[in-house]
Amino acid sequence: MQPNSNNSEKKPADRLLKMPGKRDRGPIDFETRISGYEGEIMAIATRNVVAAQRTTTIIQAVEIMTREGFRRLPVVDAGTRRLRGIVTVSDIIDFMGGGDKFNLVQVKHRGNFLAAINENLREIMTPQMVTMPVAGSIADAVDIIINKNIGGIPITGAEGDLKGIVTERDVMKVLTTENSGRKVEDIMKSSVRVTSPDTPIGKVCEEMVKCRFRRLPVVVDDVLCGIVTATDIMSYLGKGKAFEQLTTGDSAEVMGAPVRSLLSGELYTTTPDRNIHEIVVEMLRRRIGALPVLEDSHLVGLVTEYDLVKAFAEG
Repeated sequence: MQPNSNNSEKKPADRLLKMPGKRDRGPIDFETRISGYEGEIMAIATRNVVAAQRTTTIIQAVEIMTREGFRRLPVVDAGTRRLRGIVTVSDIIDFMGGGDKFNLVQVKHRGNFLAAINENLREIMTPQMVTMPVAGSIADAVDIIINKNIGGIPITGAEGDLKGIVTERDVMKVLTTENSGRKVEDIMKSSVRVTSPDTPIGKVCEEMVKCRFRRLPVVVDDVLCGIVTATDIMSYLGKGKAFEQLTTGDSAEVMGAPVRSLLSGELYTTTPDRNIHEIVVEMLRRRIGALPVLEDSHLVGLVTEYDLVKAFAEG
């Protein structure tokens, strides 16, 4: 399917690659499998957490997350560090054109993106979030990550103050101290939604919010030419690239650029026959959250940190 950027009536080349799926291994028996990982969550959590306040502007938060390489930023009271909410890369994508939070741009600021990004963070943060107590166990974290599909969990003290944060990557490091006999093809997502290089960034945001995922492989004639992540889109804003060509400051100008402008030269992939333990080591070393899976130069799947945490928890 050739990319078509000229026909506005035709949906961009966002489509699903359907591959033969592996059988569902069923729910995880945490009682037996994770018992060896009982222990205080603070042993693996990040303790000195960078946080924002509710009055931090959206663009300030985006710049912090981009600079630090964060996918999420807790929001606290300045004095007590009491946790008030969290802003994630998904919230940013939602605000940039993907979902309901885009109303802040379109409705309140009548499409003026430059005005909207100077609003307070409280306007787009998620106030209700899943947290863990400092005495929580690693097993609890695995349960939340897998069953609630949450990539980062704030840890709070008795007064609701922020004590730390634990992520999919932190848990993956612990679980993968064990070897596994499973291969990439056993755990990868084999139905992968893809897009074309000419798809506008705003359309990619919509797709990510609607389908609740953080990355989209970019293909031309079914050949993979890159992968765009929610973090890439946030960085487009956080590094100022979104403003380089602006003349009016209108959101359509910001989000109308083709997704090809976000693709970096580095593209790491894997193959279906590789052992998942090797994949974890590589992803941790490269600090990436997913690897496209190629077979005979064609995209056949995607393996993510979530898939690996789930696989190693299952055993």
